[in-house]
Amino acid sequence: MIKNRDIVVVGIQPWDIEIGSNCKNIAMEFAKHNRVLYINSPLDRKSKHKEKETEKVKKRVRIINGDEPAMVKITDNLWTMYPGFVSESINWMKPNFLFDFFNRKNGKKFAKNIRAGIEELGFKNYILFNDSSMFLGLHLKQLVEPSVYVYYIRDYLVKFDYWRRHGERVEPQLVEKADLVVTNSLLYAEYAQQWNKNSHMVGQGCDTTVFNDEINPIEVAEDLKDIPKPIIGYVGSLTNLRLSTEIIGYIAKSRPNWSVVLVGPEDEGFKKSDLRDIKNVYFLGSRDESELPSYIKGFDVAMNPQLVNEVTKGNYPRKIDEYLTMGKPTLATATKAMEYFKDYTYLGKSKEDYVTLAEKALAEDSLELQIQRRAYGTSHSWEANVGKIYKLIKTTEA
Repeated sequence: MIKNRDIVVVGIQPWDIEIGSNCKNIAMEFAKHNRVLYINSPLDRKSKHKEKETEKVKKRVRIINGDEPAMVKITDNLWTMYPGFVSESINWMKPNFLFDFFNRKNGKKFAKNIRAGIEELGFKNYILFNDSSMFLGLHLKQLVEPSVYVYYIRDYLVKFDYWRRHGERVEPQLVEKADLVVTNSLLYAEYAQQWNKNSHMVGQGCDTTVFNDEINPIEVAEDLKDIPKPIIGYVGSLTNLRLSTEIIGYIAKSRPNWSVVLVGPEDEGFKKSDLRDIKNVYFLGSRDESELPSYIKGFDVAMNPQLVNEVTKGNYPRKIDEYLTMGKPTLATATKAMEYFKDYTYLGKSKEDYVTLAEKALAEDSLELQIQRRAYGTSHSWEANVGKIYKLIKTTEA
């Protein structure tokens, strides 16, 4: 464990994000024993114009104008800070030299704000932890001069359209500069090791206490109680980019006596899919994160029918830890990232595999297997995850 240090966290997810955030969870875990300053990304010019009526943008404009404080205290050891400038929206620039010029200008302004926050709090000998901010973070090692610069990869961002244009060129430069690279996936660790040998997979954390039915007894959600069993269920965002409607439909059609339950917000692809015409597929809609354990509790088998593509193949699905922490038999698509769970999950490569493995999971489920799954799932707490990061930082500093 690292104690009584100063840690600066930067990333691409703001503190006021509406959904769960790895970066926030890690920052809060850091703050249990260290002082932490969480720096939000600056407001960019495009968002300032296009989203000017949203409260998030209005808040940032007030801060830039000096009408609200930039620094906000969250706990005794944790502060969040909103940069007091507008960054230029430059991703559309095609000539590399032009993008690089303005990216460095943005980076210098960002670093100036970070240094102001560091000075205000009196931080010394600080660790800089960068969660995936490959553009603004490119020059921070030189401009902020941390004791250790840690770069965290938790998604294959360079395969997304926005990040691909310059990210495929810029991220390797940042990885090479970093003192340490940590990832939540075996695939991402192998990717980073091309440019930095001090790159390591540390897995990911989960708020295991929320999903631990033995510590906090959980009641089955009311709207599950009238749905015929067995229930094969999924919780999370329903998006065509990541999930296979073909697998879901095949399970439902192949076993009409099973109920396929989907809990979560839907993209347009799911809203218009043929799944809505299948009688034993139940769309229960979006639910608050705090309610999800009640739905998982009612599943006989939990699943993550993930597509395999450039975006998803290295993805660490946090929901797998949530399913396992509740002791549920879990089906998932076989990917590089899922090798981490291979001894505790049922991994398939085809829609036919999903049906065969679901039958096997239903048939062999037992108290002994549930105990094993719970033990593995609960071992992936945020405390354990950050403990691995601490160990690598210490080794890097040695």
